[in-house]
Amino acid sequence: MTVQTHFRGWAKPGPIPPGALDPPDVPANETLDAISGHFRLFQLKAGHRFSTDDVLTAWYGTSWAPTASRVLDLGSGIGSVGMTAAWRLPGARFVTVEAQAESVRLARKSAAYNGLGDRYEIREGDFRSDVVRADEVFDLVLGSPPYFPPGTGSEGDHPQKIACRFELRGDIADYARVAAAHLAAGGLFACVFPDVQLERVAAAARAADLVIVRRRPVVFKAGEPPLITLFAMQRASDLPADMRERTWLEPALVIRDADGRVNAEYAAVKLSFGFPP
Repeated sequence: MTVQTHFRGWAKPGPIPPGALDPPDVPANETLDAISGHFRLFQLKAGHRFSTDDVLTAWYGTSWAPTASRVLDLGSGIGSVGMTAAWRLPGARFVTVEAQAESVRLARKSAAYNGLGDRYEIREGDFRSDVVRADEVFDLVLGSPPYFPPGTGSEGDHPQKIACRFELRGDIADYARVAAAHLAAGGLFACVFPDVQLERVAAAARAADLVIVRRRPVVFKAGEPPLITLFAMQRASDLPADMRERTWLEPALVIRDADGRVNAEYAAVKLSFGFPP
């Protein structure tokens, strides 16, 4: 089977995964989609699909923890955050935790396609339980939590979508608490959350004794308010005293300019996580 090394004039970087060497098994209810370079992701046509929020979470976390060798992905879903991060951190070992059996099945299928089996462990279960052992620590913890309490919006037509949008198995406070418990010394917790819910993130960080050391709003079209914000947190006890009350607010990352074109910075960001501009 011939592997396509270019896409619309863009040379795909990174290794050729083993799944690309043979015709893949893609049932009628699934799709196989590009995620990073030659890495691909199996998704349900009618279920939860990966989003810009996911890949930006992976990009942000790996950008500010570039030497991470142990990575934990909480509520990992179909693997979009973890596998993008694994593409960017080829020497790191991963543990991911997801409660939905169907999402775990798809993630394991994608991990095999991408050749990640020897460094990518997918655990099925609720991350608030003991799925992650008390003695396990990580240099980087990633999370793309659901955004809304149950009953606060339209839940959608598929159970996989509901659990990804609504806080059925934990909220941002749970993500922060578990992340803090498993950070290695100097480790980083990176997550994404709606910009209008900044106070919920701040409260979650305080309760977990974490400091938001930097955050970056994301504007999907120039001139509009930010819809989501990326956060990088560290344990207060790992920081000098004068850093425990400070947060660096970065300039907004603009996805599209006012005329609809992909913003030049975001085009460069996409290249950095192995996606065409």
